[in-house]
Amino acid sequence: MTKTAKQTSRCTLQLSRKNQKPIQNEFNTTIAETIDESLSSFCNLDKEAVYHRLENDFRIKKQEIPYKLEECTDALEQIFGVGAKLIEIRTMQTLHNRIQGFMFFPKKGDIDFKEYAASLRAFLQHAL
Repeated sequence: MTKTAKQTSRCTLQLSRKNQKPIQNEFNTTIAETIDESLSSFCNLDKEAVYHRLENDFRIKKQEIPYKLEECTDALEQIFGVGAKLIEIRTMQTLHNRIQGFMFFPKKGDIDFKEYAASLRAFLQHAL
């Protein structure tokens, strides 16, 4: 009498972030590219120096900005003061041009970048 061994196979599948959350990935990529483009649009601004300061003083690496958007916004306000609003406005203008069909209606009456980004994230979730 022969005994057959029962084999159990186990397969583990790990999905990349791109496959898990395409909406989130699109939002993060769009935000990162747009902030970079906005910083580049100011002739007197050394964007690499800004990224260096964000990383060294605020522990926000360039690739982490979409994941730490509120912290990044606060850091830019600490670095540039009221001038950070110009970067935020430029970023919102660029986002508005990139994302077709997105319209923002501020709840507070004032345009706030954090609220804008949250509204954009919600829009992208419903659009896809």
